[in-house]
Amino acid sequence: MIARAETKYVRISPLKVRPVAELIRGKKAANALTLLELLNKKGAYLLKKVLHSALSNAKNKGYEEDKLFISKVIANPGPTLKRWRAASFGRATMIRKRTSHILIELDAADKLVSDVKVKR
Repeated sequence: MIARAETKYVRISPLKVRPVAELIRGKKAANALTLLELLNKKGAYLLKKVLHSALSNAKNKGYEEDKLFISKVIANPGPTLKRWRAASFGRATMIRKRTSHILIELDAADKLVSDVKVKR
């Protein structure tokens, strides 16, 4: 791991972030940033912010953006805000407002698995 960035208590369900995270896992950082800009999802916007922060952390350490790839993307559940809503017959139903903790780790591109040729 060269650089990492994490955001916590983001008001989006981790179930909505994980499919977007699967798209960028293992890709080069510049390609992943372009892909996230083109996706029309809230999770893509939040992942783009975290990825941009991780790239800034790597630049502060002296690494170039071209030589980095995403080695780890995690979207874990955070605490759930519990709210109540009126239901029929005088009952109340619970509304769960879920939160996420998002983590992105970058690594050097010389460790990139897709660049290695496989013998057949």
